[in-house]
Amino acid sequence: MKYTELKNDIAAGDRRIYLLEGDDAYFRSRGEEQIKSAFLELPELNFTSFDGASLKGASLTKLTAAMAAYPFMSQKRIIRVEELYPTESDYEKYLSAAFENCPPSTILMIVNSGAGKGVQLKRKKCVTYIDCSHADEDTVCRWVFGTLKRAGISADVQACRRVAAYCLSDMARVEGEVQKLIALGADSVTEQLVDEVVYKDADYKIYEMTDAVAYKNYSKFIDICTELSAGSADRAAVMAALLRYFKNLVIIGSSQAGAAELARQLKMPEFAVRRSAERARAFGTERLLSLTSALYELSARMRSGRLTPDGAFFCSLAAVLFGQ
Repeated sequence: MKYTELKNDIAAGDRRIYLLEGDDAYFRSRGEEQIKSAFLELPELNFTSFDGASLKGASLTKLTAAMAAYPFMSQKRIIRVEELYPTESDYEKYLSAAFENCPPSTILMIVNSGAGKGVQLKRKKCVTYIDCSHADEDTVCRWVFGTLKRAGISADVQACRRVAAYCLSDMARVEGEVQKLIALGADSVTEQLVDEVVYKDADYKIYEMTDAVAYKNYSKFIDICTELSAGSADRAAVMAALLRYFKNLVIIGSSQAGAAELARQLKMPEFAVRRSAERARAFGTERLLSLTSALYELSARMRSGRLTPDGAFFCSLAAVLFGQ
């Protein structure tokens, strides 16, 4: 189920094993809080936490022993384990029986970013999978609108979309920026207020900068580029970001895979993949390949000392603006 469905699911009763997995730390953290708030009493006695990285092979018996323990003066005992990625053989040998026969007095929370490799826990019937991946822009937009409304503040849809876009739908950042807007005490949130108050993610600025090139708004490209490249180290970072951006456009523009699969492969929000597909069409395959090749060559020359970071940076601008 999606993270947004967790609240209603908890209201219907507890599950034995929850897997909160995905690349959005906000969803993982808030999911934990909801489960603990609903079912945990006397946390100093009935809550135990493990580091999954230390649980390999026979050490997994520490987890299964904790699962078998009874709660103290409470209905439930909650066990939390972070970044648990058992191999298929370890799962079958040490965890399978315990997971499939988890006592009704025990709730196991597995909290994974999804960065590790191992058995697909989310496919096990005894595991309730909570998708904590980055939400799409529409979901974030509705969250921003609802949160502002509960605070007694009105907001138009486009203002909420800007908050989501500027934060790249990263809910940890979205929440912080929304709380900043609420703290201002304004009666309404407009697009202008969002532009003045909400900090634009650095990756969003790169996206905005390259988007300006795609649509031939060269003055905007230079303005953003100047803002991002105050020093030599910043200029090298901008070069790296430009190369990464155009490489992703090449991959997205030439791939037959769907947006969801590409988002997983490239570690990008799904809505960003769809937008990038539009930008790839605007640039065209031939120009994208030429830009990627030119930026890669300039980056290699800078790393080998044949160009200074400043020289490589300004050559990169020339390549983007003039194709040379």
